[in-house]
Amino acid sequence: MTTMTETSARFREFKMPDVGEGLTEAEILKWFVQPGDTVTDGQVVCEVETAKAAVELPIPFDGVVHELRFPEGTTVDVGQVIIAIDVAPGSGDAPAPAAEPAQEPVAAASQGDGDAPKGRTPVLVGYGVAESSTKRRPRKGASAAPEAAAVAAAVQAELNGHAAPAAAAPAPAVPAQGGAPDGGRPLAKPPVRKLAKDLGIDLATVVPTGKGGVITREDVHAAAAPAVAPVAAPAPSQAAPEAPAAAVVSASARETRIPVKGVRKAIAQAMVGSAFTAPHVTEFVTVDVTRTMKLVAELKEDKDMAGVRVNPLLIIAKALLVAIKRNPEVNAAWDEANQEIVQKHYVNLGIAAATPRGLIVPNIKDAHEKTLPQLAAALGELVTTARDGKTSPAAMAGGTVTITNVGVFGVDTGTPILNPGESAILAVGAIKLQPWVHKGKVKPRQVTTLALSFDHRLVDGELGSKVLADVAAILEQPKRLITWA
Repeated sequence: MTTMTETSARFREFKMPDVGEGLTEAEILKWFVQPGDTVTDGQVVCEVETAKAAVELPIPFDGVVHELRFPEGTTVDVGQVIIAIDVAPGSGDAPAPAAEPAQEPVAAASQGDGDAPKGRTPVLVGYGVAESSTKRRPRKGASAAPEAAAVAAAVQAELNGHAAPAAAAPAPAVPAQGGAPDGGRPLAKPPVRKLAKDLGIDLATVVPTGKGGVITREDVHAAAAPAVAPVAAPAPSQAAPEAPAAAVVSASARETRIPVKGVRKAIAQAMVGSAFTAPHVTEFVTVDVTRTMKLVAELKEDKDMAGVRVNPLLIIAKALLVAIKRNPEVNAAWDEANQEIVQKHYVNLGIAAATPRGLIVPNIKDAHEKTLPQLAAALGELVTTARDGKTSPAAMAGGTVTITNVGVFGVDTGTPILNPGESAILAVGAIKLQPWVHKGKVKPRQVTTLALSFDHRLVDGELGSKVLADVAAILEQPKRLITWA
């Protein structure tokens, strides 16, 4: 009992927290610490991706990193232990806390055999598995494991969704007849081993082309494809990180399968839920925004707008806020549980942003209270944060209405799907110079098309039409921002 008390006092475990609103899992994107590193209270130890955003996690106590429970690229349930910290290093040997059944951390690959706890058999990564009476049949020609760093780098690259990086210098010699260096176990990442198993390919017969003699997916596909003619194996000094050029591409290589997780998974679930829950109605209007474009040009030269980004989206956002002020019933939500319409007396304006991790919709809190310079500053900060992948879950929670600017892609318009929990979303098309009847004459004018989708359970056609018409009227005559505000 004394040992257990000392163990619990010495080692502290940090569990995956719920960094959003009711999130159940998160993917570990990057570890910033390794076993043996000293950490302090508040230090960021890893970055994780939730269904809403990438978030950095700080450790809540001081100590030395004892163990990373999961490698990068692993999806971990909220509440699972992800890292163990020795909070009393140097206080003598004490048994480490038992790890949850999970993959061993890649970062531990550099630990020597002498560091393995008693009663465990050292393996390539982690502290190994406990000894038991079960014996694995030895592989034919098995020998000492190759350099761990090369394999760890390859595994980590695969878990991050990338191929192993190509070597800047000539790669180590690759055996011409496949297998692994020095007759050892073929080097391959876990997903590649599974692919080989599914295709019925013996990895010992595959010619590796990856860095450090690691077998890649392309190598397995090449081995599975029937060769048109014998292909000479590359000489050791000419080994390259690509499959042999003469190999026939198999049917399976014509497809790429991308796991749906993180932000992309959340988007899919939210859009399906929204499309099949809220009855969508979309209305369109084409409007002359020539005066708005002139206003944008003037504001860029205004000293009061110095240091902030001024563009058409700023005026469109302000126009929507004024339209909502004139038609407050549109700013509402449907409460299915209580069968109530919840009218919001504030506007958290969502701005759809395309990022490398997928589409996210952060929102500007209390946008209705902001002046034009304040709104411009908030828009600039929102876009920059989204592009850097630093948008927090809190920034994406509580939105009431959204703007999606499809015009930046040269698209005229679209039929946007509502962000879950919101009543309306405005799509802005490309602004183009078009022939337009102006003051009785056909002239070239700056024209765009707006599309407003709304939830017909709480926004009827008249209300939706008024909101869209008000936005269009303001963009056509921006002085209405003053008279209507």
